[in-house]
Amino acid sequence: MARALLTMMVVLSATMVMTKTVISAKEQLSTKECEDLGFSGLALCSDCHTLAEYVKDEELVSDCLKCCTDDSEDSMSKITYSGAILEVCMRKLVFYPEIVAFIEEEKEKFPSVIVQYIFNSPPKLIMLDEDGQHKETIRIDNWKREHILQFIREKVKPPTSAS
Repeated sequence: MARALLTMMVVLSATMVMTKTVISAKEQLSTKECEDLGFSGLALCSDCHTLAEYVKDEELVSDCLKCCTDDSEDSMSKITYSGAILEVCMRKLVFYPEIVAFIEEEKEKFPSVIVQYIFNSPPKLIMLDEDGQHKETIRIDNWKREHILQFIREKVKPPTSAS
């Protein structure tokens, strides 16, 4: 009897741990919370599963899953934004030649992208909805100019000209 009770308790506690892991993986953290944890907002959930194969830190993988974006074809490819703010610290620009090149040589092609210089801000794109509200923040510290161009072409709708 005691042995059966002990076995049942072990199974029950294992089930509770598994349930907690599944529930916590479905929670979503805010962009700010994810940035504080070191996740840029660009992580795809499939990347978190790959991370789990190499890093045996359940808490890190759980945090990744709370910050990732579903990478089904429908969810990622159809999301577009009305505009973007490229936010960066002017003093730190010297460390980001690809971003400088984008600002100096490519930015004028994208009238719905605004450059904002904010003290001590890491380079990021703040994606805006139709009402100009922040929808997503994406760190771009290590992006090449062509990656910035491709992302903006795919995700920022060109402005509609009023006739």
